[in-house]
Amino acid sequence: MAPAEVPEQIANLLIGHLRRGDALYSAGMAMRREVLGDAHVERAIATTTAFTADFQDMITRNVWGGIWTRPGLDRRSRSLITLTALIARGHHADELAMHLRAARRNGLTNDEIEELVLQLALYCGVAAANSAFRIASQVLADYDADQT
Repeated sequence: MAPAEVPEQIANLLIGHLRRGDALYSAGMAMRREVLGDAHVERAIATTTAFTADFQDMITRNVWGGIWTRPGLDRRSRSLITLTALIARGHHADELAMHLRAARRNGLTNDEIEELVLQLALYCGVAAANSAFRIASQVLADYDADQT
């Protein structure tokens, strides 16, 4: 296809090229790949549109480059905090699933995740924990199967 026939793809390529030199973006992309895995990041990049490009840039720079790269907490601790926030807020099944996989990549065990959800049942409510257990059961089983 000619560039004029796929303007969003061309725009995304140009945006990506222009941002490659930015240190915060580069650090964020490196951390994002380490925590979420290359396959997840490649899917996110492939589905970025002109409408979502600024949002993806903000996530990469601010969340992954600005917060996750800070020296005050290790990635394992950041995963625990992120899971806690997502479970407490609820209604974010896709994001919770993504961060459950990330937590395993960051060294959390299934038992530790179970303990986290059990404790959150007391502080965030049984409904939040019930939903989290349902999502985690499937995600962690899939993650473990992929590791063997």
